[in-house]
Amino acid sequence: MQITSAVIVREGSVVKDASVVFRSTETGSAFLNAAYEALEVLYPRFYKMDLLSKTGTIAADVLLKQRTDLEQWRPEDTGMVLSNRNASIEADVQYLEASKAYPSPALFVYTLPNIVIGEISIRYKFKGENAFFISETFDADWMHWYVADLMQRNLLKVCICGWIDVVDERPEACLFLVEQAPSATGHHFTAENLRSIYNKDYGK
Repeated sequence: MQITSAVIVREGSVVKDASVVFRSTETGSAFLNAAYEALEVLYPRFYKMDLLSKTGTIAADVLLKQRTDLEQWRPEDTGMVLSNRNASIEADVQYLEASKAYPSPALFVYTLPNIVIGEISIRYKFKGENAFFISETFDADWMHWYVADLMQRNLLKVCICGWIDVVDERPEACLFLVEQAPSATGHHFTAENLRSIYNKDYGK
């Protein structure tokens, strides 16, 4: 099993495989909108999403954009395992405020953190196993064990895994593309490598 690609969205930067592909002084929603335009994500549903789903959509697009073999993957062999600390708190607070006047169905849709999995799955036709966990911090050991188990049992051959969180309009993501197929590039799929990539500082 190999980590064939990784993307980090954090503190005004979008990084793919250790290369900064976008950087901005904007924050929150403005940063995500600027990244969407600059990186040519081209997904009409984007502007209807909450910040968590926007963050995941940008990270997944950068992660997969240059893959020319997506159609060769059986949808049932592809899945996602994500985690964060704050669930869907941003959308929850917005919905609570909106409900004081009139409950908004458009906001209510996003009051579950696993909706980001649904958004990515719709776009890329990932139809295999998926899960969203809540933890205090990014738990590389748990993530490695869970994804490795799915792959060793042949339930998945391709998995997007990692961390997506938004609180106080601060988006953060670290997504890994893990594949069973051997790769000449990338990193072995280990908890240590997950931790090392996640903790890398790409500050200004």
